[in-house]
This record gives sequence, structure tokens and C-alpha cells, in this order.
Amino acid sequence: MASPDEIWLVDFGDPYPGEPAHHRPAVVIGPPDTFGADFPFVIVCPITTSRRGLSIHVEVEPSATNGLDHTSYVQCELIRSVNRRRLVHRLGAIDPATSARIAIILKTLLNH
Repeated sequence: MASPDEIWLVDFGDPYPGEPAHHRPAVVIGPPDTFGADFPFVIVCPITTSRRGLSIHVEVEPSATNGLDHTSYVQCELIRSVNRRRLVHRLGAIDPATSARIAIILKTLLNH
């Protein structure tokens, strides 16, 4: 269903302060396909259009390939596991260079 590097509209539901809310795009970062199609969760990083100037946010310019309408920012610090049923629909996918930048930040955040 969803694969790493795809951008999906995700239903995050009702948030606590500072968390992503309701329907918003997110980049799928895992799990790898080795977990199988029946694995019920995906790991995502939400995307915002608010430029906060944080070095851990990865800028993504809108394109026909990624399905975004505005310059957006992948919020790597808000990595989250969600049930696959929260995926509303696929918007597109990020390019390999953006994926690599996200991977470097996530490795740093997770101390790996």
C-alpha cells in the first residue's frame, strides 16, 4: 500500500499542543517492505507549510511528482507510527536527494 518516500494525506486526528492535527501530508519513512503488506502500521514524518527555520526541517518545493501545492517542510522531529487506516490518499513521492537529507537527520535524532 504505502511505501517509503511516498507522500500521503494522513488523518492525524485530534492533537495535543504542538502535534500534527487532522488531515495533513506526511512522508512515509518506513517500515521497509520486508515487514510485509499485512503490517498494520507505517512510520511517517508530517509536513507543514510553516517555515520555522529549524535545521531538522527538510524543505520540499511543490511539484507534479510530489503532489504538494506550496513550499513545505518535513518535520523530522515529529516522527510517528500510525495505523495504515489513517492514510487517506497518496499525493506523490519525494526525490532521492530529499529522502537522503531526511535519513541523515533521522539518524542524528535517533543517535545512530
